[in-house]
Amino acid sequence: MDAKYGLHSVSGDTDAALEKLAQVELVVTDCDGTLLYTDKTLGDRAIAAVMGLHAAGVQFTVASSRPGKGMRHIVNPLKVTLPYGSYNGGSLVMPATWEVLSAHKLPRDVVQTSLETLAANGVDAWVFIDDNWYLTNPDGTYVPLETRTVGYDGVLVKRFDDIDLDAVDKIVGSNADTALMERVEGVLEKQLEGRGHAARSQTYYLDVTHIDANKGTAVRELSKRANVSLERIAVLGDMGNDMAMFDVAGVSIAMGQAAEKVQRGASLVSSSNDDDGFAVAIEALLTLRKG
Repeated sequence: MDAKYGLHSVSGDTDAALEKLAQVELVVTDCDGTLLYTDKTLGDRAIAAVMGLHAAGVQFTVASSRPGKGMRHIVNPLKVTLPYGSYNGGSLVMPATWEVLSAHKLPRDVVQTSLETLAANGVDAWVFIDDNWYLTNPDGTYVPLETRTVGYDGVLVKRFDDIDLDAVDKIVGSNADTALMERVEGVLEKQLEGRGHAARSQTYYLDVTHIDANKGTAVRELSKRANVSLERIAVLGDMGNDMAMFDVAGVSIAMGQAAEKVQRGASLVSSSNDDDGFAVAIEALLTLRKG
């Protein structure tokens, strides 16, 4: 493994990727499993790395599967001024005012298919509309984690038909059986082909979003808003739902704990998120910019 600055390439040329990294003018990162530690906290080293980007004149923002409100406690300490992507890029939100600049709502037929498939496979479902999330099983395994992650409680309903299913931003399936989640992901990918997007944001979370709601679309829009070409953008992530932005950015960096498929889809691989993989990558970028 030819590692330099704490980074290496699994399937390409490390030196060529580092040359591109030195030219980056905008960084877009995933949050959970990348910017944040596994316990969902934001580390001092990551904060310092982002402050270094600001000082160097490199623009910075985030894109996550979380609702916009559930990202405020991340963007505030990082002094993000660009719009950030919520719901896997399905919505763009402006910091400080929290205005939703764009949103992609799920078609009703996609909502119905998704909820039926999740229920048939014994997977708990949550429905996200604007900044609220709705659930029918308050005893679900991951309800406490999601509450802590987004920073507020979900709304308990007897059945999802009691809410406005024409206004859904995202559906999440959650289950501790990762093999089951992988199978259901494959089923939904086929069922929703051409109509919706299904991908796991964690091994135990399966996200369903609008066909145009992905992090690649978000990065393209952020490229225009920041006036930075895609070739001068670096993206960081750890899961399959991050690969859409890997495909469009000039440089992509996977975390060390990412699955082999994700690592092979990236230009470079850093250390794991719990070993400060995000900070390692940004520190490398800043060092390279200094020549």
